Amino acid sequence: MAEKILMKGNEALAEAAVLAGCRYYFGYPITPQNELSAYLSKRLPEVEGVFLQAESEIAAINMVYGSASTGARVMTSSSSPGVSLKQEGISYIAAAELPCVIVNVVRGGPGLGNIAPAQCDYFQSTRGGGHGDYRTVVLAPNSVQEMADLTIKAFEIADSFRTPVLILCDGVLGQMMEPVLLPEPQNYDMNLKPWALTGKGTRKRNIFSTIYLDVDELEEHNWHLYQKYEFISDEFSKGKLQSFSCETHQIEDAELILVGYGIVARILKTVVEKCRKRGIKAGLVRPITLWPFPSAVLEKLSATAKNFAVIEMSCGQMVEDVKLAVNGKRPVFFYGRTGGAIPSPFEILNELDKITRVD
Repeated sequence: MAEKILMKGNEALAEAAVLAGCRYYFGYPITPQNELSAYLSKRLPEVEGVFLQAESEIAAINMVYGSASTGARVMTSSSSPGVSLKQEGISYIAAAELPCVIVNVVRGGPGLGNIAPAQCDYFQSTRGGGHGDYRTVVLAPNSVQEMADLTIKAFEIADSFRTPVLILCDGVLGQMMEPVLLPEPQNYDMNLKPWALTGKGTRKRNIFSTIYLDVDELEEHNWHLYQKYEFISDEFSKGKLQSFSCETHQIEDAELILVGYGIVARILKTVVEKCRKRGIKAGLVRPITLWPFPSAVLEKLSATAKNFAVIEMSCGQMVEDVKLAVNGKRPVFFYGRTGGAIPSPFEILNELDKITRVD
C-alpha cells in the first residue's frame, strides 16, 4: 500500500505533473512558486523530459505553444506578475485550441506587490485574462493533496477539450507542507492526438494559426470557440464533471451560505462549526472550478438559504459570480482581506454576527 509523503504544495504539484505524463516545462523564476520549477529542473531529466528556464515569461509561454502543438503534455508556472506577462501567449494557445497546464501561485498585488499569499487574480483567471473572446478552465485546490490530484485532472481536462487549464492557488498552498498520497502514473499516449504536428508522413497536413484576416472567418472561429466553452460549461454544471465542480459542507439546512475557495475555504470550515455552536445555521460552498463556476449549486440554495457571504483574500472579485448565480433572490455580503493578509476565523465570525443581527 502506498504511503503518504510530506511535501510542499509546489513540489507535490510538480511531481504530479511528471506522473501525469508532462515531459516539457518552460518557465521563469518568481516567488512564491520557485520550488515548483526547481523541483522539475531535477526531476524532468530523470524521465527524459525537458526543463528550460526561459529568458522571460513571454518566451516561456510561447515555448509552451510550440510544444503543445506537437501533442506533448506541457506545463508552465509563475506567480501573478509573471502570469500577466504570459497573457498574450495564453490567448494564442486558446485560439489555436491547444492543451496545456498553467500554474499561478498567487501573490499580493497589484503591481509588483509582495510575496505574501493572495487571491487577487480571480478576474484575470476566470475572464480569460488576455485579449479576445476566449476562456480557460480554472481549478482551485485547497490542500497539498489537491495540488497533486487537480494537476492530474488538469492535464486530462486540457486534452479532453483542447484548451489551456489554469491551476490557481495562493502562496500558502504553494509553500505549506502536508502529507500527500501521490497519484498513480498515467498511461499517456501522444499518438492519440491526430491533430498534432508530428511531421506529415502519410497522414493529412496539420497547421495551427490564430490569424484570420477575413472578418467572416474570424467570426466563425469565435463562435466555434464560444460553442466549445458552452459545452465545457454544460459538462461541469450538469454533465459528467458535475460532481467535480464544487464541495459542499453542511448546506442541507443552512440559512447562511459561506462561499470561499482555496485556503480560505479551509478557514471557513472552522467558521461553519463555530457558527453552528452559536446557533447559526451556516454551510459552506467551495468552488473547485472557478470557471466554469458552479452557479447551479448556489442558484438552488437561494431557494432555501436567507443570506450568502463571500470571503476572499481580495477586494471582492468572486462576489460578482455569486451575485450572478443568486440572481438577486438573496442578499450577498462580502468580507475580505487583501495585500497578502489572511482572514482569521475570529474576524470572519465578527462580520457574520453583523449579518445575522441584520437578518
